[in-house]
Amino acid sequence: MRRQSLNVAVAMATFAAVALLASPLLPEGPTSGPVITGKAAFTDYTQEKPGIRRKITLADLPQPYATKGVDNGAQMIKRPDGAWPQAPAGFKVTLYEGGLVQPRLIRTAPNGDLFVAMSSSNEIMVFRGVGADGKPKQVEKFADGLSQPFGIAFYPSGQNPQWVYVGNTDSVVRFPYKNGDMKARGPAQKLADLPGGGRLRGGGHWTRDIVFSQDGTKMFVSVGSHSNVDDPDTHPAEFHRADVLEFTPEGKFIKVYAYGIRNCVGEAVNPTTGQLWCSTNERDMLGDDLVPDYITHIEEGGFYGWPWWYMGGHQDPRLEGKHPELKDKVITPDVLLQPHFASLEMNFYEGSQFPADYKGDAFAAEHGSWNKSNRVGYEVIRVPMQDGKATGEYDDFLTGFTTADGHVWGRPVGVAVGNDGSLFVTDDGSGSIWHVTYTGK
Repeated sequence: MRRQSLNVAVAMATFAAVALLASPLLPEGPTSGPVITGKAAFTDYTQEKPGIRRKITLADLPQPYATKGVDNGAQMIKRPDGAWPQAPAGFKVTLYEGGLVQPRLIRTAPNGDLFVAMSSSNEIMVFRGVGADGKPKQVEKFADGLSQPFGIAFYPSGQNPQWVYVGNTDSVVRFPYKNGDMKARGPAQKLADLPGGGRLRGGGHWTRDIVFSQDGTKMFVSVGSHSNVDDPDTHPAEFHRADVLEFTPEGKFIKVYAYGIRNCVGEAVNPTTGQLWCSTNERDMLGDDLVPDYITHIEEGGFYGWPWWYMGGHQDPRLEGKHPELKDKVITPDVLLQPHFASLEMNFYEGSQFPADYKGDAFAAEHGSWNKSNRVGYEVIRVPMQDGKATGEYDDFLTGFTTADGHVWGRPVGVAVGNDGSLFVTDDGSGSIWHVTYTGK
């Protein structure tokens, strides 16, 4: 009996040792706790905290009008004394630049310069380096005289791009560029007209993002809808909107690459799979917990539901009976976010400064709700990936932009990874750029 027990103990110890040797080493750094699922996964600003992980599924969605749609937009306040963005343990947040007027999308040039769209003043600004005081070493105006610029892209990819592309609200333009330029070396060249034209030119979603396919042959331009849920069959203003449009790099329109995407504000190409991804604003006024915003890969020719359907085969009751033939074509997004999050720019993390388990994950800025009884958003989230595919979960990563009583002082818009692997976040609420580094302390 003793010998049998001894043999069992030896076998168990041997199995444990083999399992330990066979398993990968755990990455250093912060890890998330248990995943919050089911109805509890729906949240508001009071429950947002760095490191909390949630997963929303189709089974969790309520019926339309389970609660009443509301107009609960935030009135911005000045950042209170002591208020500061909060990140997970081991991360440090500093103020890189303040006093800006509504900094929006941010992209990193090959040499590490940060290009920022100042949409309200129709400019592109460039911020270079980090000084001993944590501030940029140099700031310049790259270009002005634009038209609500948002998307920024460098072409071709690599260390020596020749052009900086800009997505105006009504057009795609490009500037001649050499690596390290902080001022445009020539005037804008108009390549293509875009539908809509923004707040001053017909209304609707005005942001236009631009990314290129990995092989550089396709230019993807996202164009949001004109409305919340107008039927394109009867509203000509929705023509070629709520779409991702494909152009050549020279600006020749090829086709609607994907459709039914109400407002793909932020585009990114997944470095692992080469797929286009979108960070998307869904529709409003169906209740507090409908319809989830989302982050998803984009399939060529794919239909994502707007305006007739949402989240797979759920029909919008405001368009009941319309286009039943499309029900089975609706692609369910990879990651369902909080409804009314206002998910804006996204980026994939390929740096080496953050813990190893961040590699390949996505970050996205959640600008914050207006159509929910209790505010939600006003944060940056992390979207875990495995071999380039989303797990369906997301983490609160950078929070603290609201006060305990529900006032809002900051609204994240853009996320960019610096060449050193740190993260930069634009905040058009406080007019700031925040810098997130990992110290491990």
